[in-house]
Amino acid sequence: MPTSRRRRAHVTGLGGVFLKAKHPVQLAEWYRRHLGLAVSAGGQVATWDWRSPTKRGGSGSTLWAALELGDRPWGPADPTVQVNYRVDDLDRLLAQLRRAGVKVDDRTEQSAYGKFGWAQDPDGNRFELWEPPARYRSPERHVPME
Repeated sequence: MPTSRRRRAHVTGLGGVFLKAKHPVQLAEWYRRHLGLAVSAGGQVATWDWRSPTKRGGSGSTLWAALELGDRPWGPADPTVQVNYRVDDLDRLLAQLRRAGVKVDDRTEQSAYGKFGWAQDPDGNRFELWEPPARYRSPERHVPME
């Protein structure tokens, strides 16, 4: 009886970086002014488009956002930054992490933006895993990556 090896799910890129802020518009303006971040007019979001140098037809975007303290659930810890990793198979990766003993949230979410799950690294840093829909284009303003 032939055995087939299942491909392991994995991270395919950085989906976004989210900063917790008391005054997100002012913080985003600081990043625009001091670091040249192309933040949307009057907003707190920047998006970079990219193409994969190795995967034919592979493209996507990376989001940067300054968020109000209560804008999204940050989990039981008190992080100020949450990294969002783009993944190829959220359910498989969450199962792999659980089997490895990683602390994984029971809750997942699905929306027009894709599927989301959360876990913690060994230092207790919470991170988000994001499986975009098959045909995804972020609605935020896009800036091509250099």
